[in-house]
Amino acid sequence: MQYLLMIYQNEAEYAKYPDAQNGKLLAEYGAFTQSIVQSGHFKAGDRLQPTSTATTVRVRDGKTLTTDGPFAETREQLGGYYIVEAKDLDAAIAIAARIPSARLGSIEVRPIWMYEEYAAGVAV
Repeated sequence: MQYLLMIYQNEAEYAKYPDAQNGKLLAEYGAFTQSIVQSGHFKAGDRLQPTSTATTVRVRDGKTLTTDGPFAETREQLGGYYIVEAKDLDAAIAIAARIPSARLGSIEVRPIWMYEEYAAGVAV
């Protein structure tokens, strides 16, 4: 089963990190990513640009409305994600706990409702 691991961290706090601390964190991410690629768990993943570059889209009464920034003001912002293959939720949680930002923010683990399964009537 595939899981989306969403990485949340406070952007303002991250921006204050000295270069050495930022470099160390990026090296940890490199090592983590290599480990899940080598173990076969990795499906996809990327770091996101800051929320200041985001645009929120809504359609109301047939009109497309856009707003600069994220949908809601929150203490932590979505900064990146991984899509992993794991045998069950416990295995996905174990992978999420190894993400470096789990020590600094939070990781949301959510099963992916695979479209192919849904279309075939397999998913409930």
